[in-house]
Amino acid sequence: MSGPHLLPLFVRLERRRVLLVGGGRMATERATQLVAAGADVTVVAPDIRPALAQLPVRIRQRPFEPDDVENVFFVIAAAPSTVNAAVAAAAEARHVLVNAVDDLPNATAYFAGVVRRGDVTFAVSTEGRAPALTALLRQALEVVLPDDFEHWTGLAERLRREWRRDNVAMDARRPLLLRALNRLYCEATE
Repeated sequence: MSGPHLLPLFVRLERRRVLLVGGGRMATERATQLVAAGADVTVVAPDIRPALAQLPVRIRQRPFEPDDVENVFFVIAAAPSTVNAAVAAAAEARHVLVNAVDDLPNATAYFAGVVRRGDVTFAVSTEGRAPALTALLRQALEVVLPDDFEHWTGLAERLRREWRRDNVAMDARRPLLLRALNRLYCEATE
């Protein structure tokens, strides 16, 4: 890749205003993800799929206007490239990040392929360059990752509290955690 790498980042969207421009299949998929993250979503598009209209989002059934970007935390453009370009320009003028679905030149943020196991989230990205590869890698992770990560997280959380209480140095914690997780794994497979 030419230039600097993207910064992988998890963002809290709960109660934050998010604008979603587009009303098709990808907009519906993104809206579902945003609602699950607790975002306050407004959808702007001339045509809205019925599945999108069923979600708990505000619908403005009309073409995008640059002022739609006012006072939003994040923007997703899931429209034709010409509309995405207008959305990106309006977002850039207001210093707002924009994800343009499958439209690399009009995006400043990219979604990752995500796998969740309990409280553990794995994210895979090709930095927006190969979304289909990202999806394949996500599917592969779903197959190989165990389902019982809530036990792993619970153990790691408990041990962290103990180690902090006992002033165990940070560099000593990782090997201790690995041994504890190996014991947990062996117990689960016996």
